[in-house]
Amino acid sequence: MSNSNPKDNPWKAVALVSAIGLDMVVCMFAGYGLGTLVTKYVNHNPIWIVVGIMVGFVMGVLSIMMIIKKYTGGSNE
Repeated sequence: MSNSNPKDNPWKAVALVSAIGLDMVVCMFAGYGLGTLVTKYVNHNPIWIVVGIMVGFVMGVLSIMMIIKKYTGGSNE
């Protein structure tokens, strides 16, 4: 047991999955909020809400990639 890898801790895996999910939800809600503001002030076209959610999704994916890179130690594999 003393030679186990410290990265094999199941709580670290739970924390990583939770951080990924929370990050995606926050980014998409932020995109929704931004899209709602643009819709309100530009031309009341609801397409901006969809664009905002999509931008939030892309930002969430990029942020998740950075979280995973930090978790894995910055390797490019």
